[in-house]
Order: sequence, then structure tokens, then C-alpha cells
Amino acid sequence: MTISKETTVPRAFDTIVWGGLLAGTLDAVDGVAAFGLKGMNPIQVLQYIASGLLGVASFQGGLKTAGLGALLHYFIAFAVAAVYYTASVKLPALHVHPVKWGLAYGVAVYLFMNYFVLPLSAVPKSPFSVALFLNGVIGHAIFVGFAIAWYAHRSATAR
Repeated sequence: MTISKETTVPRAFDTIVWGGLLAGTLDAVDGVAAFGLKGMNPIQVLQYIASGLLGVASFQGGLKTAGLGALLHYFIAFAVAAVYYTASVKLPALHVHPVKWGLAYGVAVYLFMNYFVLPLSAVPKSPFSVALFLNGVIGHAIFVGFAIAWYAHRSATAR
């Protein structure tokens, strides 16, 4: 498929809000499932997210810090969707070819979060796990990157 100058751009609301909401929800479900296999319950998974700001104290905060974790998780999902939207306005290939670019974007998000953001945060350090790494890369590719790219594509082609 060639990209013409008449190619429409995605809608910001659809890409950022709906794409971010879908990505955040799918990623949360994936995280609860993956970390559940490691013995964490859903509250602890959300507290882990909050530990990026609060450190290990987040695990003592009950539902308050779990709620903070949920807010932070969706804030990040919307920010990730906003970045994709902004880039797809400038680079139409991103919304014209959502599978290729969405999957690549999801992997890039995972790597950026895990090897740049998390080391700078207060999140407790944990040992490397091949299973969690593979789950993270594949899960972010499909549930984050592709979900957002699909909304960008859908909203651009619906016009």
C-alpha cells in the first residue's frame, strides 16, 4: 500500500483515549496473570507499580497504594498512546501499517520502561526472569503497541 498525501490522520481522541484505555487494560490483565504465576495477587501488582514512586513502602499501603498504582499505570498507557499518535501524524506509515509498527512500538515501549524508566525509579530490584522478559516483550508488542496502533489505523481509515 502506498501512502498518498491525501492519507487522513488518526483522531487524537480515538488513538489516545480508546487506544490508551485498551492498552492499559490488556497490559494490566497480562501483568496480573504473569506476576500471579510468581505468587503476587492483583493488589500487589498495582502496589508494585506504585513502588516506582514510593519504593517498598507501597506494599504497606493497602488499597490506597494499589489505587495509586492503577492511576500511574493508566497515565503511562495514555502517555504511550499520545506519543504514538503524535508520531503517526508526522509518519503516516505508523497508522497505515499498524501490525508492523504497532508490534515494534510495543517492544520499544517495553525496553524503554524496563531499561531506562524502572532503573531510575524507586521500584525494588528483582532478579532477571526469562519468562517475565518474554512475556513482557510479547505482551507489550501485542497488548500495548498493536492495540494503540490499531486504534490509530481504525480512526484514520474511518474518516
